[in-house]
Amino acid sequence: MNRREMRQRRARRGRLRIKARSNVNRLTVHRTPGHVYAQIIQEEAGQSRVVVCASTLDKEVKSLKAEGMDKKKLAGLVGKVIAQRALGKDIKKVSFDRSGFRYHGRVRSLADAAREGGLEF
Repeated sequence: MNRREMRQRRARRGRLRIKARSNVNRLTVHRTPGHVYAQIIQEEAGQSRVVVCASTLDKEVKSLKAEGMDKKKLAGLVGKVIAQRALGKDIKKVSFDRSGFRYHGRVRSLADAAREGGLEF
């Protein structure tokens, strides 16, 4: 089993736990070597839809990347941006779906910033 398969297996286990809770919005994080993406997904009657999204490709964050900020701080900015946008849509409680990624580095920075921004996990 390679690293990708192991991550997908961890992600499946985590999502099963989240789905066991009913009607909870999910803050999903995806990480690539260059960027971090975050989405808040709402489950309704077996269908899911993206309510809010943010990434390091957004104009607000991308301008700071050009200034030479490190990836961890940029992930924190993405967390703050998604928290602001979620509160704008009256979303306060979410479940944190780390998509099988370990909870350290950029994933942890994003989660901490989202909590500081007003989201409750």
